[in-house]
Amino acid sequence: MEYILLYFIGFAATTLGTLAGGGGLISLPAMLLMGLPVHSAIGANKVSNTVSSFSSFLVIYKNKEVTVKEAFTVVPISLAGGITGGVIASFLKEEWMIVIAIILLTFAFISSFLGKADFEGNESFRATKKSATSLYGIGIYDGVFGPGSGTLALYLFARLKVSYLRAVGLSRIMIFSSCFGASISYISTGKIIWPLTIALMLGSISGAQLGVRLARKLKTEHVKPLLRIVTVLLIIQIGVKYFG
Repeated sequence: MEYILLYFIGFAATTLGTLAGGGGLISLPAMLLMGLPVHSAIGANKVSNTVSSFSSFLVIYKNKEVTVKEAFTVVPISLAGGITGGVIASFLKEEWMIVIAIILLTFAFISSFLGKADFEGNESFRATKKSATSLYGIGIYDGVFGPGSGTLALYLFARLKVSYLRAVGLSRIMIFSSCFGASISYISTGKIIWPLTIALMLGSISGAQLGVRLARKLKTEHVKPLLRIVTVLLIIQIGVKYFG
């Protein structure tokens, strides 16, 4: 039963995460509420997101909505950020991680109201000092914790006047890179519970494929109201469970 539940958690979270980012706002708190150790829950998210994000990126790349040059520009920056974040997280105690989790969930919720992203531009992504620094920072955040990193990436690409589908593809390759870097850290420190992680991964792969196809039909503003409601409920759930 636990494996089936994790499959559907991965499916729902990654479908939403592909469309508007923030899938970890569902999967990570849900795993914590199931009783998984916080480091193992985050590690499961990183490993499953590595595989599912790459699978969704391949679909978008196949349809020529993202170029190889853009992908290879994003990969090393996000990979470095993910490794950095994963190393930082491995030294934090579980109690600190719970507190940080609530702070970052709240930050991710607030960030969803920032900016006027409309994805009406059609620019290619280029690495500048500002865009590279922003990507590296999001990679660190994703490596330390993760929920909301996809949303932050979408806002970044929107500010850079990148179209929605291209932004989805770039955010997926960014998540792949930072999660791959973070996964190395979590695997090497023995934090991964593999049977549970694989169940989550299978659901995430299915959700990623559905999300990419829905992205062609849905706009980000259709998803954000639901994302905000879910985020608030999950912050309350975690707070009550650990501090109630």
